[in-house]
Amino acid sequence: MRFLTLFTAALCASMAPPAYAQGKWTIVIHGGAGEMTRGKTSPEQDQALRAGLNAALDAGGGVLAADGSALDAVEAAIKVLEDDPRFNAGRGAVFTWEGRNELDAAIMDGRTRAAGAVAGVTRTRNPVSLARAVMEKSQHVFLGGEGADLFSVEQGLPQVDPSWFATPERRKQLERMKADKLGWYDVDLKFGTVGAVAIDAAGNVAAATSTGGRTGKRWGRIGDAPVIGAGTYADNRACAVSATGAGEYFIRVGAAHEICARVRMKGETPKQAADAVMAEIGKLGGTGGVIVTGPGGAADWSFNTPGMSRGEASSTGERKVALYGDED
Repeated sequence: MRFLTLFTAALCASMAPPAYAQGKWTIVIHGGAGEMTRGKTSPEQDQALRAGLNAALDAGGGVLAADGSALDAVEAAIKVLEDDPRFNAGRGAVFTWEGRNELDAAIMDGRTRAAGAVAGVTRTRNPVSLARAVMEKSQHVFLGGEGADLFSVEQGLPQVDPSWFATPERRKQLERMKADKLGWYDVDLKFGTVGAVAIDAAGNVAAATSTGGRTGKRWGRIGDAPVIGAGTYADNRACAVSATGAGEYFIRVGAAHEICARVRMKGETPKQAADAVMAEIGKLGGTGGVIVTGPGGAADWSFNTPGMSRGEASSTGERKVALYGDED
């Protein structure tokens, strides 16, 4: 019996996430995964995407460097990307088939596993802040459509005319899709969903994701980004995850939760778990990527597309921004 008790204790210890040194922090961000190659990305686009990613790292990293929370850091980073028209979130979101911008977002606190999410919102300047309001100011987790818009107004969040989200480039994508009878992947070339995961100096993790969805989406389609456990998940016992890609596949796999479960229950590293889940998604026919961080302070990502806009920064001074697969 004593041997069994010692064996069980040792097994549990081996499966526990590594301790994180107090005072250290990490943030990882993404701006979408897809057909991003040097041949399909102009030098101007390359420079602009990197500038946007760096600005988001500055915002989120600045929060963490000042001993702010992981939750505040991921929200700050996402708000920068939502305001940047180069990404498919907030301003610059893709158009639905009917020519509207319908926005989705989610946020999760790994310390308590509290979460908030919204789908199909049309007037909130920063949907990630609305998702956080759902988490902190309501008794719910997920609000959608007119109800989410009304809740946003009641909470006093900054509102904009729907035209503020629209950009000529995204409208042209919809027009080309309809005229040439193309699929959404052909016109998007890349998934511009944005996401952030972080661990703060206290060892708490958080995750957030924001998106405009697919070009030409219909019938109120909702992807994985706002679905807790699919495109967004955070758990101090394991890791924090944000996903981007063909959302239906990430929903079917429960990708973000699956990664955290593998870390917590199987003792895998965040990188091992992310690679395994992305391989499973690939076998089903799905494409995209994830970013991950956890109690060990890892800054990891995994994707099965030619590229993924991504970046990381930490208290050690390490910093990286990348777009293409060969940059790893």
